[in-house]
Amino acid sequence: MRASGTRERLDEKESNLLMYASNQAHSSVVKAAKIAGIGEKTGTGEHRCVRQIDVDADFAMNPEQLATAIDTARDQGHIPFFVVATVGTTGSTAIDRLDKLGPICRERNLWLHVDAAMAGAACICPEHRWMLHGIEHADSFSFNPHKWMLTNFDCAAMWTRDRASVIDALAIAPEYLRNPASESGAAIDYRDWQIPLGRRMRALKLWFVLRHYGVEGLQAYIREHMRIAGLFEEWVRADERFEVAAPRSITLICFRLRPRPGEIAEQTDARNKALLGAINATGRAFLSHTVLPIGGGDSPQRFVLRMAIGGARTQERHVRAAWSLISGLAHNA
Repeated sequence: MRASGTRERLDEKESNLLMYASNQAHSSVVKAAKIAGIGEKTGTGEHRCVRQIDVDADFAMNPEQLATAIDTARDQGHIPFFVVATVGTTGSTAIDRLDKLGPICRERNLWLHVDAAMAGAACICPEHRWMLHGIEHADSFSFNPHKWMLTNFDCAAMWTRDRASVIDALAIAPEYLRNPASESGAAIDYRDWQIPLGRRMRALKLWFVLRHYGVEGLQAYIREHMRIAGLFEEWVRADERFEVAAPRSITLICFRLRPRPGEIAEQTDARNKALLGAINATGRAFLSHTVLPIGGGDSPQRFVLRMAIGGARTQERHVRAAWSLISGLAHNA
């Protein structure tokens, strides 16, 4: 439950706990539920305590459906307690509306966590901070500098409004770990912030990146990738054989071959799969894929190609070469 709200013992009610995320949220949400002991599957194959909320046409979580799901669950005797909002989903980098989801969680006393794994790095630039509108409602926030901020793997940063609840959930204090510095609060014991007992000093490599590039250097790096991604999107939109399959928020472009007249969806998917295989088989470029409910909500999942621009050495010439390859191979798709 939310730290600011009324606490109740859940020892005998754990089977009624419910957490929520959109159906585009990262699979780590379900993994987290498993680690917490509430993520096992039911007989139908669904995860018992995880509820996936449908998305709108932009693939962002539907706030109205979330509110209805929470209220209905409470009426049925369940205990909704946790919501994960995503700023930059893995599939399409969709941005959940924090300004809409936040009040829903606050009014209903649920913890709101914001997962901004890759897209969070873009917020170092003022012009991209629109995606954090409503962040004041969040109880915790995380992003991964190793994904798009020039930091070697692995490095994740997390903030929390309520450190006491996080620490209390995992705190351990056997005699052999007791010491004056810890007990006085002079030292931070990160064993109480995470599942492993020990940890590497990830902050050091992030510190070096910040010191070396500075704010302006990192902003220039992000902005150049955004510029290149915009070019690629323009090339896709200008080619009548292709369509952009999802709104671009940062540097991931989701696109696909358009359906031909009279072609059924499965045939279009097959052509896109064949194109992806042909691109990657050349060894000159590597694209990934996903499936998206084109149209939002519970629409059918369709096969989509993904051009991700975020490598430390990626330049415009590389992206131009990739588009030339894709465009050429599309003649046979």
